[in-house]
Amino acid sequence: MDGDLGDFLRSRRARIQPEEVGLPSYGRRRVPGLRREEVAQLAGVSVDYYIRLEQGRGPGDPSRTKSGGVSDAVLDAIARVLRLDETEHAYLHAVARPRRQSERPAAPRVRQGVQLLLDSMDRTPAVVLDRRMTVMAWNALADAVFGYSGTAAKARSIPRHVLLDPVAHDLYPEWQAVAAQCVAHLRMLAGHHQEDRQLTSLVGELSLKSEDFRRLWADHQVRECAYGVKRIRHPVAGLLTFPYETLTVPGDGDQTLLVYTQERGSETEERLALLGSWATTGA
Repeated sequence: MDGDLGDFLRSRRARIQPEEVGLPSYGRRRVPGLRREEVAQLAGVSVDYYIRLEQGRGPGDPSRTKSGGVSDAVLDAIARVLRLDETEHAYLHAVARPRRQSERPAAPRVRQGVQLLLDSMDRTPAVVLDRRMTVMAWNALADAVFGYSGTAAKARSIPRHVLLDPVAHDLYPEWQAVAAQCVAHLRMLAGHHQEDRQLTSLVGELSLKSEDFRRLWADHQVRECAYGVKRIRHPVAGLLTFPYETLTVPGDGDQTLLVYTQERGSETEERLALLGSWATTGA
C-alpha cells in the first residue's frame, strides 16, 4: 500500500483543469491537470511541504500536528482545492495519517442476535460482511440466490468472486460497473485499515491474478457502496433487480449488514418467492 497517498493526490490533481480554479493554463501542458506548485498555492502551503506530502516523506512544516502527522487544516485545504467528495475527503485523511497500531482482526463471529435478525428476513436476501468484504453470515434466501452454504470463507470473498471467478461475468449483467464499484470500495476500506495485513494481502493477490483489477486499482477511484441497485442473472430464477442498503452492525463497526430489497408487485418479488419455495422444498 506504499505510495497510495502520492498516487491518489496525483490522480486527483490530474482531473482538474487550471481554468476551473481560476488559473491561466499557459498553453499546452506536459501532463494534464494542476501542477504541484499550483495545488500548494491554492491550499496555502509551501511548495516544498506539498511535494514532501505527495512523495510520502515527512513534511517539515509547522502545519503538521504535535504527533508529526499532517494537520486537519492542511488536509481540508488540499481536499477543497482538489474538489474531493465526502468519501474521497475521508480517504485522504486515512492515507495521510495511517494508524500505527497492532492489527485488530475483524470479529471472527456474528452475534447470535444478528443471525436471528437475518433469519427473520424471510422475504429478503441479507448477509453480514466483514471489513474485507467477505460474507460472514447469511439468511436462507441469500443462500438460495448466491449459494454460500458449504463454501469456505475465501470463496465468499466478494472481491475474489467478482474479479477472479468467471461465473461472476454471467451472474452480473453489468459486470464492468460491478467490478469498478467493488474495487473503488475496496480501495476505501484499504485506506482506512492500512494496518490490516489480510486486507493488504487481498489487494496483492488480486493485483497478481487480475488484469482488470490492476487497471481499476490504478484509477484510484474511492467509493462507499452504502446503497444502490444491483442486477443479478440467477441460473434458476432469471433476472433479479435488487435495490440494496447497508447498515453498520451496532457494537461492531467492522461488520456491515447488506440487505437486498425488492419492490412490491415486481417480477423480482415473484421470482424470489418461487426461488425461496424451491430452496425450502429442496426441489
